[in-house]
Amino acid sequence: MLNQILPLYGILPVKSNIQLFGDGLINHTWKVTTENAGYILQKVNQAVFKKPQDIDQNISRLKAFLNRKHPEYLFISPITDTTGKSLIETSEGYFRLFPFVEDSHSLNVLSKKEEAYEAARQFGRFSMLLNEFDVDQLYITLPDFHNLTLRYAQFKNAVLHASPERKKRSKELISFIEDNYSIVKTFDQITANHEIPLRVIHHDTKINNVLFDRYDKGICVIDLDTVMPGYFISDVGDMMRTYLSAANEEETDFSKINIRTDFFKAIYDGYMQEMGSVLTETEKGYFIYSGKFLIYMQAIRFLADYLENDVYYGSKYEGHNFMRAENQITLLKRYQEAEPLLRSLIS
Repeated sequence: MLNQILPLYGILPVKSNIQLFGDGLINHTWKVTTENAGYILQKVNQAVFKKPQDIDQNISRLKAFLNRKHPEYLFISPITDTTGKSLIETSEGYFRLFPFVEDSHSLNVLSKKEEAYEAARQFGRFSMLLNEFDVDQLYITLPDFHNLTLRYAQFKNAVLHASPERKKRSKELISFIEDNYSIVKTFDQITANHEIPLRVIHHDTKINNVLFDRYDKGICVIDLDTVMPGYFISDVGDMMRTYLSAANEEETDFSKINIRTDFFKAIYDGYMQEMGSVLTETEKGYFIYSGKFLIYMQAIRFLADYLENDVYYGSKYEGHNFMRAENQITLLKRYQEAEPLLRSLIS
């Protein structure tokens, strides 16, 4: 397969070192090292991204805008092949090749608040530089990805059709989700009243989507497949969900789930360093809400999947998605408990 693709870029496989690369769960990724340069080759997961051409068009349009308005920004986009294409279609699927940024690295685990600051600043900078970009030019690569109204409706449907055994086991979690429906109502209010603007949003702000230099300073954001129109609460909320606790969503010892308030302040400082002059006053008022929004939505998705017999996320052991849902609900409870302190930190 790769022996047919790499020559389209003028790369000879027999003279290259090719290895599987990274911990990504969506696309298949390889690092290709030649005598003169390094590259990242990806196969697009069409089970997730139904229209790879839309992703390619989005990245191309963003690149053209940034090259014109902010040529100093390192925007890592696909390399064109010998025919000028940046997305290659084969019988095996869609592929694209990226330059490998030398002396860079990504993180899988946050250990310092300074890393949270740098990551938040990079995601903020990305949206800030694209503040004048017309979001209507972007395709929706994952329809309703962060549509909380829809996710809640799907959850209620899952409850309605769940087996008696799974429904009984989930009784307390279902009650918690329903008792916190105000989070959905706030989202409905935001969208129905057009309270905050659509922006160019990354939508997947986990820490390994940021490149750092050798001094652990942020360079740029990567993995742009989910970039599309959205609300800033998606990017900030995903950072809250994945940066604040030292325990991730797979942790089964819930006593380890906590809110690192210094990491929260780092997220706020880093993001606002870039977006502070761009966000409206209304948006700023929803900064803390963004954490509740994303954590609650992920809890809903895990619990709905459990009630539907693990058809979406799959399950590595019995009750895996039940555990994930309980994990996220615990995180949301800790976040709600810390909310007064969080407000004081940014007041």
